[in-house]
Amino acid sequence: MSNVTLTAYNVKTKEKGVPIHDAVITKTAKGAYMAQGHDGKGNKLTTLLNEAKALAAIEAGIAKKGWE
Repeated sequence: MSNVTLTAYNVKTKEKGVPIHDAVITKTAKGAYMAQGHDGKGNKLTTLLNEAKALAAIEAGIAKKGWE
């Protein structure tokens, strides 16, 4: 599953489907998965993910695991 991509909505520029760079996936207090990173232009991006997509992104090497 090497075609995994993490994208988010950029609130500042109002663009949809912006790729997340240097993503770190964390777990929220309720157990949801969240990817945080930037768009390459200095704007921060955050999006919620399901468990399958979060773990696939970590395995593919496009995101780091932020919990332990």
